[in-house]
Amino acid sequence: MLTYLGLSVLATFAVALVLLPLGRPALPAVAHLLLTVGIMPLIFGVITHFIPVLTRSGAAPRSLVLAPVLLQIAGGLSFLSFTGEAPAAGFAAAASAALLLAATLAGWMSLRARRALGTPHPCWHWYLAAISLLGIALLLVPAMACWPQARNTLRLLHLHLNVLGFVGLTALGTLQVLLPTVLNAADATAGQRLRRHLPLAVGAVLMIAAGAAVWVPLALAGALLLATVVLSLVHANLIRHGWRRLFGDGAAAALSAALAGVLLLLGLGVGHAAGTLDSRDSSVAFIVGFLLPLVTGALTHLLPVWLLPGKRTPRRDRLHATLRRGGVQRALLFLAAGALLGSGVSAGVWPALLGLLHFFGVLLQALWANCE
Repeated sequence: MLTYLGLSVLATFAVALVLLPLGRPALPAVAHLLLTVGIMPLIFGVITHFIPVLTRSGAAPRSLVLAPVLLQIAGGLSFLSFTGEAPAAGFAAAASAALLLAATLAGWMSLRARRALGTPHPCWHWYLAAISLLGIALLLVPAMACWPQARNTLRLLHLHLNVLGFVGLTALGTLQVLLPTVLNAADATAGQRLRRHLPLAVGAVLMIAAGAAVWVPLALAGALLLATVVLSLVHANLIRHGWRRLFGDGAAAALSAALAGVLLLLGLGVGHAAGTLDSRDSSVAFIVGFLLPLVTGALTHLLPVWLLPGKRTPRRDRLHATLRRGGVQRALLFLAAGALLGSGVSAGVWPALLGLLHFFGVLLQALWANCE
């Protein structure tokens, strides 16, 4: 299932990057296709993969493992509603289904944490916060239909709680667990940092979301606070691992580039708030400058583990080595594409496509080698 979800999100990235230059369907529809059919199901799958590790418990129940497929169906309905192929009521139906699944996941996580062997790893709190903010964002979907006069305010809240709350908090929490694993270097400070930064990160997201909707200075203060959290993580990684090690490994380089992508996104958001940048450009930059390096970096490490579960083997090492090829160059392409698209240069989509095609190439090599 996890391998399927990884391949699904790569397919939705490819579709999105092809559709974006065409301008049809509109950007909101393309973004929803990527987030609801690709990113959200993958995040649910990753959480169900990591929670048993974080709580030292058994694997997730099969019914929960299959939840991402239901999310993909709901996401497809949402996309069809955007394009007019399904009734507008499809938005509320899709949001209700996703909200039920999110509540189920949150309840399961809380139960596992209470029954954990010893103290659960604090990363699970980041996942719970991310799912909670997703739940609020989903509740705002039917609210938009009930209060059309407040639609724009509710839409901005929905957007930022999804992008920075659900996706952002999940990414920042996971990176602090995944990067040390990728580099095979345990980080004894990660737990303390996760506990200290979670209230700041959640507060920053809420400030940005509320500020974007009603009062821009609050959003700017939130962006500064969130940037402080991200920069603290960047500094900790540089001190512990050094830039040569971070950028000498294809997976670590992509994950580090995702952190740079967060800072790029926050900078673009400030530019949009100041009226110098288009929000559409910031949305596209979010896709290519943050999501692409994040997902390709995570899959570089996780796909071999999912394909060959259990103990580390030479075969899995070969898969890791194949997927890491060109990871640094891909990360630079994605960041360059994000900066160009965020500045309104539409040609920035080509470096992103080139980087994604290269990842498809090494992925096919890895899968072919695994079949031999």
